[in-house]
Amino acid sequence: GIRNAAIAIRGPYVFGLLKGETGVHRLIRISPFDAAGRRQTSFAAVDVTPELDENFDIEIDWAKDVREETCRAGGAGGQHVNKTDSAIQLFHLPTGVYVRCQSERSQHKNRATARKMLIAKLFQMEQDKRDAEKASRRESKSKIGFGGEPIRHYVLHPESYVKDARSGLKTGNPNALLDGKLDPFLEAYLRWNLEQSSGKPNG
Repeated sequence: GIRNAAIAIRGPYVFGLLKGETGVHRLIRISPFDAAGRRQTSFAAVDVTPELDENFDIEIDWAKDVREETCRAGGAGGQHVNKTDSAIQLFHLPTGVYVRCQSERSQHKNRATARKMLIAKLFQMEQDKRDAEKASRRESKSKIGFGGEPIRHYVLHPESYVKDARSGLKTGNPNALLDGKLDPFLEAYLRWNLEQSSGKPNG
């Protein structure tokens, strides 16, 4: 039989739809390998992981998202530096990131340098965010195992049903679900997850 398998599923919102399948799935059936026809309980640990694009770009709407201020450059640099508003301060409004450049006498050069500094800071923030997401995924994955509480039960004997332990959804047609018709359970999980996030029943 198949002990481990990895598949790639691509499509719109695919991770958001399938992430609720992460966890332990429990199957109860009559064992096809037991001549006495005894009942068998099996477990499958499922982990759903997003595919992250490592080659990401930082896009900035300079007119809308960035407030620019000019000011007098301070410190050493001669009279010319101190008499003109050559220093540039940039505020990235969506994130609150702030940079300042006064290394050049030219306001134009300071603006160009400040923009590079801002892009670098935002790039690092995005990289840190993705690293944190990966660490969180690794931590969650370490909790997925056969000792955990099953998120869904597939019962083929003596009754015939599937029940999700989180949303409470129960259906009497397990073969349809095992054949890939997951939509009712995906939707039920999303509603349940929304209720948990909001702290009150949804609808």
